[in-house]
Amino acid sequence: MSHDQPFLADCRARLAFDLLANTWNAVVLWALRDGPCRPGALRARIGGISPKVLTETLRRLEFNGLVARRAYGGAPPRVEYGLTGLGRTLLAPIDAFGVWAFEHGDEVMAAQERYAGDGRAPRP
Repeated sequence: MSHDQPFLADCRARLAFDLLANTWNAVVLWALRDGPCRPGALRARIGGISPKVLTETLRRLEFNGLVARRAYGGAPPRVEYGLTGLGRTLLAPIDAFGVWAFEHGDEVMAAQERYAGDGRAPRP
């Protein structure tokens, strides 16, 4: 895609933005960066994510080829999730976004406060 073309519905850039638009997608991918993890340990590592939302996020990431699920036999059965090669390719952009947020987060919050101070309600 060239830089002067619109973001069409089937545009690959929109696909990438949609993957990162869901907050939990990037958080779960980042939490898996050090290797496979069981869901309970992953929830503890992340904090603030419900079991239902974690399951939905893992399924969505698996659907998109970013995470692989591995089931182990035994009693009780055990499941781990890990990044695929494709999932690992998103770690650098997620890191870059995090760096940007760290460097510019105060500016964004100040803009939000100015906007709210003008008496205007934020637009969804």
